[in-house]
Amino acid sequence: MSQLTNPPAKVLRGVRRYIGTNAALLVTAAAGAAVFSLLITASADVYEAVANGNGLSGLDRPALDLAVSLRTPAGERWVTAFTNLGGTVSMVFITLSLTGAMYAHWRRRSILLMMVIAASGSLIFTSVGKTIVGRARPPLSLAVPPYEYAPSFPSGHTLNSTVIALMLAYLAWWLSKAAWVRVVAPTVAAIWAVAMGLSRVYLGHHWITDVIFGWIFGLAWLALLITVHRILLRLDRRDRRVAEKGGVPDQPPERAIEPDGGPEAASSTETH
Repeated sequence: MSQLTNPPAKVLRGVRRYIGTNAALLVTAAAGAAVFSLLITASADVYEAVANGNGLSGLDRPALDLAVSLRTPAGERWVTAFTNLGGTVSMVFITLSLTGAMYAHWRRRSILLMMVIAASGSLIFTSVGKTIVGRARPPLSLAVPPYEYAPSFPSGHTLNSTVIALMLAYLAWWLSKAAWVRVVAPTVAAIWAVAMGLSRVYLGHHWITDVIFGWIFGLAWLALLITVHRILLRLDRRDRRVAEKGGVPDQPPERAIEPDGGPEAASSTETH
């Protein structure tokens, strides 16, 4: 009888050992997949509402009317100056400057890789979305000059600002040992993304659903990238532990992804 039960027992013990060893990986993957799925579903709902002219798109005109009612000459000048920071030239300069400063401080290739992937994907999604949907912007009579004529959906300022600002915040949170950085960086990034989106509606350059889609889809893209990054970090850390015990690591010594835990863990490995 023991011979019959022994193989299943071995299987169960193996499964238990595997889950115990890889619990963090499984939890990270499950949480990331859940967040990504929810955000993608929400962004798809916004797209469907815009495409069919119903549902959430019913907020577009009331939100624009409210924005127009809140305008003042001084407000228009200040908000225009701020929203210009989300333009292509300004965002490229800001992104390169902050990314370069972070790389100079922490010397991590992951900073460059993550920013290139995040920003490139954001730009591609914006271009494809505008081409596919081809939505008209709000009437010029309700917009603040200088006027914009490219398709309205999605808001490129919002999507790009959300992705770039929050990715920079995530990298700072990951690499910094200072508690205040881990609080201030995400807070400032979130305020930047929200304010940039609202500025587009305030000036009459976008409908509110263009902005909402930019926020949600940007967060979905970030959830995917960050989940993959966390999994790779944990795999790398596990490989190093195997190597320290005399085993054979799954990856060669020259790694593209640095160890988990930020600067504390970096002291035991070569920086790139």
